[in-house]
Amino acid sequence: MITADDKPLRYNEGGNVHMDFHGATDTTIEFIIKHYGIGVMDKIFARVGKEVYADIRRHLMAGNAGELVKHWRHFFDREGADYDIEIDDDRIVLTVRHCPAYHHVQKITGQVSDHFCDQTIKTNQALAEGGPFSIETEITGPGACRQIIAKRPARS
Repeated sequence: MITADDKPLRYNEGGNVHMDFHGATDTTIEFIIKHYGIGVMDKIFARVGKEVYADIRRHLMAGNAGELVKHWRHFFDREGADYDIEIDDDRIVLTVRHCPAYHHVQKITGQVSDHFCDQTIKTNQALAEGGPFSIETEITGPGACRQIIAKRPARS
């Protein structure tokens, strides 16, 4: 059964949200890809999933998706996203209808990097790599996605 536990969240920054951080992230993504290539950007996102979010990854490797669910709730609530999370025995589905990060970048720059959502896709892949869960990320529209955590089939 997939559940979210009630332990305190490790990644729980508080205080004012400065949404321009997302604009800096978008600019950085474009800079790295332009000067070093998409492969380097993908490696950086993989390191984020494995090293920056090491605690969430450790929980996932132990079969506990609850830390990632709490992380999603904390940050999407904090930034005022339009989202919901469905949890059942086999999977957890995060549906984001309005991503504040994406839409803020669009507002301040006029155009969001084609690779902006790669930070979610590639980081999720790294979080789940080699573990009991897969995390699939489907972009469903501009600033909208569905992320699905599911148990991997048992190996025989």
